[in-house]
Amino acid sequence: MKKNHSEDLQQETVRDNLEATQEELKEQNQECTCEDAKIKKLQEEKEEINSQFLRMTADFQNYKKRVEKEKSDIYTFANEKLILDMLPVVDNLQRAIKTYKDEGKDESFTQGIEMILKQLLEVFEKNGVKEIETIGKEFDPNFHHAVMQEECDGYESNIIIDVFQKGYTLNEKVIRPSMVKVAN
Repeated sequence: MKKNHSEDLQQETVRDNLEATQEELKEQNQECTCEDAKIKKLQEEKEEINSQFLRMTADFQNYKKRVEKEKSDIYTFANEKLILDMLPVVDNLQRAIKTYKDEGKDESFTQGIEMILKQLLEVFEKNGVKEIETIGKEFDPNFHHAVMQEECDGYESNIIIDVFQKGYTLNEKVIRPSMVKVAN
């Protein structure tokens, strides 16, 4: 019976050790599960932060491009207001030349005005200002403003036959459309 008792004690000790080992394994398993959850959470946070970083980088690149374009536009169109204020002066010089030529008045005075006008138009051209082509061209509402229509033999419909006020572009942007008469 002593053997049995001793075996029972051994078995009980083995059972206790086994139970303790199982408890330790359960605790370690729970700890691993918790650590796995923490690792997974940290990986998700890392991916979210990386995604935010990539979005911010793209936003910054877009911002830089937009600022560069705005800066370029400022340089390109900085003189627009000044040129718009000068266009009536050009119109009046052209009217004065036409009037003096039509009336046959002092030709040297007319030549002087023509030289001033030519010089002013050269300055405009150097700065990207161009006159919009009109007479004989097809009407385009992007470049022309029709103020009259007229039945006219020798011209197809929708062709410009007269100009009341010249139009101009600044670096391909219309700053003043041409006021025209169009064949009907």
